[in-house]
Amino acid sequence: MEHDLEKLKKEKEEMEKKLANHEIFKDPQKLKEISMQFAKIEKEIKKNENTAELQKKIKEYEEMAMNGDEELKILAEEEIKKIEQELEKTENKSQLSGEPNDLIMEIRAGAGGNEAALFASQLFKMYSGYAEKQDWDIKILDSSKTDLGGIKEIVFEVDGEGAYQKLKHESGVHRVQRVPETEKSGRIHTSTASVAVLPKAREVDVEVKPQDIKVEFFRSSGPGGQNVNKVETAVRIYHIPTGLVVASQESRSQQKNREQAMSVLRAKLYDAKIQAEEKKMAAERRQQIGTADRSEKIRTYNFPQNRMTDHRIKESWHNIESIMAGNMEDIIDTLSGARLKN
Repeated sequence: MEHDLEKLKKEKEEMEKKLANHEIFKDPQKLKEISMQFAKIEKEIKKNENTAELQKKIKEYEEMAMNGDEELKILAEEEIKKIEQELEKTENKSQLSGEPNDLIMEIRAGAGGNEAALFASQLFKMYSGYAEKQDWDIKILDSSKTDLGGIKEIVFEVDGEGAYQKLKHESGVHRVQRVPETEKSGRIHTSTASVAVLPKAREVDVEVKPQDIKVEFFRSSGPGGQNVNKVETAVRIYHIPTGLVVASQESRSQQKNREQAMSVLRAKLYDAKIQAEEKKMAAERRQQIGTADRSEKIRTYNFPQNRMTDHRIKESWHNIESIMAGNMEDIIDTLSGARLKN
């Protein structure tokens, strides 16, 4: 522990020197990377110092239990239990912090036609609103919209501290029950949209060999499928070994679209790798909040009853309009807590 702490403090000093160098401000991307690394090291130092302090207290109470009378021994043992629980929480948080921060999210309209596409659009606005409140960055990589303002599918990046840890539980089928604006008889319709949350992978996390991919270029399309560009800037990549297909058409630059499509491909391959590893875990270590199967119905948004229910933890929240505006803090925290109990 002491050795790790000293090592972290040396790394922090090195980061401070780099940030003090005015040359770094000429490269905003490099500045952002070093700043994020510095913040991460500071957090790790604080965690290690806190752990060391708790372990020191345990030793003190253990000595008290050994040398004191029976009453003092009982009090000391109670304090030790409290501190051990606090240490366990710290350890759980530490394991989660080892996961990626950034993610790629995919939202696709499911059953329900235009109503499903409008619901998918609302889900995107909900996650965008939540990301804005967390001070995260969002970048659309690919999208397909309908003439009525809905979304057939959308793929976007979410970059920011803790983004993947907080949003990874959103994967699955989301169901909406409501009366569409075009419904004259007042009948409630049920529609669905699927959400996939993929950890954003770096090149070092997943190797994609040039011979394993096939790249195609095409013209970007707008609502209804009509071409909106005369130049073939959109990019589609086929991953031959797995059969995965990804695309990007949001940028006017062919090279930028290729980079973004590769980012989505790496995320999908990385996610498949993580899921394969999780399947090997023992039954007692499986997630409490579900199997993470993307075909699993995880949530229902019931507008007539103004209630949103998460079926994995059997919890409900009211005020759907507020939730759809991005006020998801209570939901996200409850889901994260359900996992930490496992």
